[in-house]
Amino acid sequence: MSAAAPPDLPIPPRGLRHWPVWFGVAVCMGLARLPWPLQRAMGAAVGWLALRLMPSRRRAARTNLALCMPELSTSERERLLRENFRDVGIGLFEFARAWWGDAAPMRQTARIEGLDILGRLQAEGRGVLLVSGHFMTLEMCGRLLCDHVSLAGMYRRHRSPVMEWAVLRGRLGYASAMFGNGDTRAAIRHLKRGGLLWYAPDQDMRGKDTVFAPFFGIPAATITATHQFARLTGCAVVPFFHRRIPGKDGGDRYLLRIGEPLAPFPTDDAAADGSAVNAAIEAMVRQAPSQYLWLHRRFKRQPDGVSRYSREAS
Repeated sequence: MSAAAPPDLPIPPRGLRHWPVWFGVAVCMGLARLPWPLQRAMGAAVGWLALRLMPSRRRAARTNLALCMPELSTSERERLLRENFRDVGIGLFEFARAWWGDAAPMRQTARIEGLDILGRLQAEGRGVLLVSGHFMTLEMCGRLLCDHVSLAGMYRRHRSPVMEWAVLRGRLGYASAMFGNGDTRAAIRHLKRGGLLWYAPDQDMRGKDTVFAPFFGIPAATITATHQFARLTGCAVVPFFHRRIPGKDGGDRYLLRIGEPLAPFPTDDAAADGSAVNAAIEAMVRQAPSQYLWLHRRFKRQPDGVSRYSREAS
């Protein structure tokens, strides 16, 4: 399935106060067209700088790694921290390339496992909710998957109308539809019609219905939308793992793996379903820990009201 042509979206405001964002978008669109080896090297440099210039995010990532991977030694976690920031930097260029650049170099080396699972579920007339985590490869691998299936996505809207326009225009060049975080009814209709919808429910989304469910054995505020989508539409909830595999020759490969539907799902217990989703994402993270978004304060809200980040080490 080839990518769709970018849609004709209304042009956002061009007033003076929006010029900095317009400039930033123009720069990012230019960077998105650089050769991939150069982007990769620049991304590694950006990650090196971010590790040193973003102390609060460094502390959050270090705390997350200590909480989630206590089996590693301190030196092993510090090495993983450095690798994580490097992959975050590279991931920024993967995002830009997915939105505004050429995916041909990635397409040539990508391997997708489990497309037959999606075909079987759609043949049964079921909608499919592809559940993934916030990995730095999520946007590029979403684009690669759209070469083979008609896939819609859910996303958090940008505050800037310019950034919202630019990113949405890029995504709709390959996704069949994009539903903002307030478009729940439209997403439900899409699933009821047998559509495929990609969703990453592994962040603490304040203001949403949540339950506390374990993630790496630690209570994490977990959105109940996955449970609700399955209950209201009868869709299958399918784990979707993706990662970039660095090659010894300097080239990269992309692995996309679609799993069997979670079962039994949904149950009558939203917390149990949240635990099942978190367990699936945890298994993905353990396969590619450096490419996960450890910078997010996943455990800030706790049942006892005490943040896990109140005494972060520098």
